[in-house]
Amino acid sequence: MGTPRQPSARGHVERTLDQELGLVRDAIVLVARGGTRRVVVANLRYGDELMGRAALMAREAGVRIVPLWMPDDAGSDIAVEAIDG
Repeated sequence: MGTPRQPSARGHVERTLDQELGLVRDAIVLVARGGTRRVVVANLRYGDELMGRAALMAREAGVRIVPLWMPDDAGSDIAVEAIDG
């Protein structure tokens, strides 16, 4: 038997991106379905990288996202908000 294969750093980043995108997607669905008017998904390590995809998903769902940047490039939070109208 060989030694167990350790996950690559790239694989870890991809899994984390997928998990964080799933959290943002769930928040968008919650707001779009009227479960709440605003949700903040906090402490996202890759929030900057997710912003484009999150904005597209939010627009398609009829809600908006608001980036909440952290100081010193420490990640970000993303607020998902209902659009009045």
